[in-house]
Amino acid sequence: MWTGGVRVILLDGNGRMLLVRQHHDEKDIWMVPGGGIEEGENAAEAAIREVKEETGLDIAVDGLLWHVEEVSARGQRFVNFFLGHFTDETQIPALGKDPELSEHDQVLREVVFMGREEMANLPILYPEYLKDEFWELLDSGKLQYNAFRMRER
Repeated sequence: MWTGGVRVILLDGNGRMLLVRQHHDEKDIWMVPGGGIEEGENAAEAAIREVKEETGLDIAVDGLLWHVEEVSARGQRFVNFFLGHFTDETQIPALGKDPELSEHDQVLREVVFMGREEMANLPILYPEYLKDEFWELLDSGKLQYNAFRMRER
């Protein structure tokens, strides 16, 4: 059975990416906001909800950038990476909470905007290709295509 997740790439007016720092297995991992798709919601709806939970920010989803699959000992999983934008540019990110975890078990540690150079120096960034491939696509103007489609219910 597949388990689905989402992540959202959001840039501020200075071209910096919104990142969250999570703590897992005794290490810090930087990533774009996101999480699991819940029963009854589609991936785009999950992306909007997860960003709100983790950062307090309201966003809209612009398009699907990557669909990443994993079939391993951990199971069958996929993560959809969306490009999005803030619906209100005056909002300021604030560290949120994971509603599925107790106060003691929270993994979110920090939410910040980082530029390309700062991200290149992070020891652990998930996925690693946020350090280069995303910026190359941005520079080339190839981020406009939206591969996300929903089948009518």
